[in-house]
Amino acid sequence: MDVQQFKSAIDQICEEKGIAKEKVLETIEVAIAAAYKKDYGRKGQNIRAKFDFETGNGRIFQVKDVLDETMVKSEEELEAEKEKMAEGTLPEITENVEGEKKVRFNPERHVMIDEAKKIQEGIKAGEELLIELEARSDFGRIAAQTAKQVIIQRIREAERETIFDEFKEKEGEVVSGVVQRTERGTVFVDIGRTAGVLYPEEQIPGEFYRLGQRLRVLILEVQKDSRGPGILLSRANARMMNKLFAMEVPEVSSGAVEIKFIAREAGARSKIAVAATEEGVDPIGSCVGQKGTRVQAVINELGGEKIDIIEWSEEPSKFIANALSPAKVLNVEVNEAERTAQVEVPEEQLSLAIGKRGQNVRLAAKLTGWRIDVKGTEKVLEKEGGEKKETGAEAVKTEDKTEPEPDEKIKEEKTEEKPEAVKEEKPKKRGRKKKECKM
Repeated sequence: MDVQQFKSAIDQICEEKGIAKEKVLETIEVAIAAAYKKDYGRKGQNIRAKFDFETGNGRIFQVKDVLDETMVKSEEELEAEKEKMAEGTLPEITENVEGEKKVRFNPERHVMIDEAKKIQEGIKAGEELLIELEARSDFGRIAAQTAKQVIIQRIREAERETIFDEFKEKEGEVVSGVVQRTERGTVFVDIGRTAGVLYPEEQIPGEFYRLGQRLRVLILEVQKDSRGPGILLSRANARMMNKLFAMEVPEVSSGAVEIKFIAREAGARSKIAVAATEEGVDPIGSCVGQKGTRVQAVINELGGEKIDIIEWSEEPSKFIANALSPAKVLNVEVNEAERTAQVEVPEEQLSLAIGKRGQNVRLAAKLTGWRIDVKGTEKVLEKEGGEKKETGAEAVKTEDKTEPEPDEKIKEEKTEEKPEAVKEEKPKKRGRKKKECKM
């Protein structure tokens, strides 16, 4: 293979695997050093290769660490070490004045400072000395196989590292993928250069995934593994909804509308608290969109999950009242020390405020971070003083009115005496008497 073909092969590997050219060249150098050591090296040698990409030529070096007297174990220390090893105890790690570990001198890996200065002037203790060896090109079959295995392994490791770095930057983002396969409830999604894992607890309850289906998923976490990067996906996480609104609502992506809090029960219902950061911007209207197109796009992506969009407020009582939407709140009493709130709603809207199986008030408490107790208030009319009082935790005062309320009018109409209706006697029907026929 000539130099041009070799360069083309390197460029193709870099493009297909997404690996930097420097990584591939480093892999080739390691492979050449491994092949050289297999055929021509000695035990304990540290071999390093330098490869010239332009000419295709390589140089081989033996690497030795430069030591001084304080960095080498003495004869007494070596003898003590042998005795402890014979007794079955581990030898103590000895250190020099500067705190560096002392080593057993090996002529294949170490060189004393005096000898090193004869080869390279100005070299210091602790540095590496490169001694050039004779380059070889006639490697045997075993050495060539060793080099091949090194190249394959290093390229795989470099590819895994590249994939890890790429998706680590996308952590917390929503990407599009294709369902690859399912195994015992776990869904594997192809998200490009690798596949992510969608575990059952991160799936939307009741959602069915079919082979080849395209869907959006949140990259929840990227983990490093010996077999490759482990990418955990999610569709039930609250950040999934945040990112979907950022994709569908320009005001959210630009920062004009901020999503403050999200409380979500995946597959059933969610509540989102939004606030405008710029004057003249309607946060709820921006998220809903014209005729509900924007929020409907998010609902369709999440399989029909209901979404309540409310306005965030710095005042806790107002925020709690908004969070209990669509129920109308009459009064809110907050205890900031215990972070509890007593909420009064009309009696007929008590079930609406609590929600099915307590879902509405549970989501409101999760959204606001307050413990919410909801009580229904039943209206009772009293004519004393012209005031309207209500039963419940606290009476809600209203203004005096001379005319009765609409429901009061209905009550009065029902209590008015009506004249008794004149009963008309209906004429009796005259029938013919049946005559008995005697035979």
